[in-house]
This record gives sequence, C-alpha cells and structure tokens, in this order.
Amino acid sequence: VSDALAFFTEEYEVNEGIALFGKPWISLVDGVCMGGGIGLSLHNGPRVVSEHALLAMPETAIALFPDVGTSHILPHLPGRLGIWLALTGARLSGADSVHVGLATHYVLRENFPALRAALVETGDAAVVERFAAPLPEASFEAHRGTIERCFAKPTVLEIIAALEAEGTEWALAQVKILRRMSPTSLSVSLELLKRGAAMNLRGCLDEELKLTRTVVHDHPDFREGVRSVLVDKDGAPNWTPKTLEEVDPAAVLSL
Repeated sequence: VSDALAFFTEEYEVNEGIALFGKPWISLVDGVCMGGGIGLSLHNGPRVVSEHALLAMPETAIALFPDVGTSHILPHLPGRLGIWLALTGARLSGADSVHVGLATHYVLRENFPALRAALVETGDAAVVERFAAPLPEASFEAHRGTIERCFAKPTVLEIIAALEAEGTEWALAQVKILRRMSPTSLSVSLELLKRGAAMNLRGCLDEELKLTRTVVHDHPDFREGVRSVLVDKDGAPNWTPKTLEEVDPAAVLSL
C-alpha cells in the first residue's frame, strides 16, 4: 500500500510541476497517449498532435477514475464532452483531441521533424503555429447533441436512461460501453468530476490522491479490472457490485 501511495503522490507532484513550470512545456504526440501520458502532456502547452495520435482516459475500464489532474481539466471542456470522455473512455484522434480542447495544434506527422528542428533552433513555442494543418471535422460532431442532452444528467443511471431514450445506434453503443465498466468506478468518476468543476488543480490532485487510498486499496474492483484488462485480458470482469442499480450512492459520496 505504501509503495502505491508513494507512486501516486510522486506522479501527481510531477503533474502539478508541469502546470507550474515557468516555460512552455511542449508536447508532441504522434501515437498513443492515455492515462499517465495525458498527465505529462495536458497541463501546459503547446500540445501538438498528429493524425496518428490517439488520446483517451480509459480508467473506468480498470475500475480506476480520471486522475493525473484530469478531474480538473475534463469538467471544463466544452459542454458535456469531458463527462462523456471520462465515463466511456472514448478514444480521440489527434484532430478530435483539438476539437475537444485536450490538444492545441494539429500537425501532420511528416512535418514533425521540421517542427522539432524549428523549436530547437528558435527556442520559441510560437513556431508551432507555422506548422499547423487545417482540422478535419470532429468525428463526434453528429452526436454532439446527444452528448449534451444525455451526459448532463446527474447520475450514471439517468445518463443511461437518456441514451436509451435517444435510441440511435450510437447512443445504444454508449450504453453497452457504460454497462461494461465498473459500476462503482463510473459512479465515483462522475462524482469526482462534479467536485473537480469547482476546484483548482491542486485541490483536484488532492482529491484524486485521497481516492487512491480507497478505490485502489480498499475496493476489489480495481484489482479485478487490472486482472481482466491487463493481466488475463479476458474482458470478463466480476465487478462488486455487479450492476449500477446495486451501487450505494451514500457509499460513493463518502469516499
């Protein structure tokens, strides 16, 4: 337990250090950037992504929660996009990550070497602008209304009910995704983002660290999620409790 707590404590200190760093922290993302990688790139800028970038916070699949300071960032994305990303673990292309506000610039992979050279030569983060490519339309744009309507609901069960009421193929696909996730993790994550909306980064990191003590160490779902997704890779987690309907709201609020 002490080793895990020390890990999270140091990780979150690094996240805050990046945010407070007095110079631009330039991130060039040309592949998979999830979880801890988001924490290393998100809190400063510019944040440059290519057409090969893939960004996500997939923590609910392993019964964790959006951490590394994203409980501060996600609630402040436009509309309810942050809630959707946090609960479903939706994976964003490079262009999509700019559309939602996780990244700042879209640069084609073929131009990354020239961009790096220009940054080294000039030491000026503003040169990123010279390499920015036009953004294609967001892949989720057609579903934006559904996201705004459904993920504004105050509980996960109400979000699911709203998605089911929409009845579209995309909405029902989101229901299936949510039903696969840890019920406790979904409930904790939604509550965390509600709190995070009113906190600064330091407050959110403190809240996340507090949650690691209970969610990671005391609740069986985290170990089960890691087993299912990362160890055995059987995609058949045995959650406790098994369904959202069985989650005790009072227990979530007490975490």
